[in-house]
Amino acid sequence: MNNIRVTAEGDSSLLVEFEQKISPEVNRRIAAVVKLIRQQQIEGIVDMIPTYCSLLISYNPLVISYREIHERISPIARMDTKVESVRKRIFEIPVLYGGEGGPDLPAIASHAGLSEEEVIAIHSGRDYLIYMLGFLPGFTYLGGLDERIHTPRLPNPRVRIPAGSVGIGGSQTGIYPVDSPGGWQLMGITPVRTYDPGREKPILVEAGDYIRFRPVSAPEYEEIRGAVSEGSYQLTVREGD
Repeated sequence: MNNIRVTAEGDSSLLVEFEQKISPEVNRRIAAVVKLIRQQQIEGIVDMIPTYCSLLISYNPLVISYREIHERISPIARMDTKVESVRKRIFEIPVLYGGEGGPDLPAIASHAGLSEEEVIAIHSGRDYLIYMLGFLPGFTYLGGLDERIHTPRLPNPRVRIPAGSVGIGGSQTGIYPVDSPGGWQLMGITPVRTYDPGREKPILVEAGDYIRFRPVSAPEYEEIRGAVSEGSYQLTVREGD
């Protein structure tokens, strides 16, 4: 692909820049390149960080030089990858909407001119692409929020938002992975830990994965929360085209 640039980013990172637009197609191409690079098992690569339109590759210059890694990565990045061949993983995230865990659901519904039930149905009615991770460990930047429920951020951010809170900030929706300040409108909470430093894989999802929110009742929420605490909860992960 002629529109892809591979350049140095500091003394131990390589930046692969794709088409400069936010789209599922560009994101799938980045995910395909990440998969191909992993298959090569290139010694010296420390980490790969996908963003909306680029891929940052960190490497150990004592193991592999910039010239060597550039020569290895450039052909892979420019391959005419069949993005359709990358099957998507869809993580089903249970959410208790409204109540104490979703105090802003009435305001979101009022802003949209809809009932709370309609807002929940819209929010949980589609798969959200994870474009990138950042801001907080495991914080997901999700694409695809229905325009009908776009909601402005709070004029005064909260000092503390509980981990697992699901909110809307403008045209985006996402999950707070840890307790933190924040200005998003909170519509619900999940008992699933999208970030757990004690887990073998601390961050649950990756860029290129999808999230589907599933409404649950208060009793089911408590049941899942107990299973998560015991380490026995089995998260539903489906594959799609």
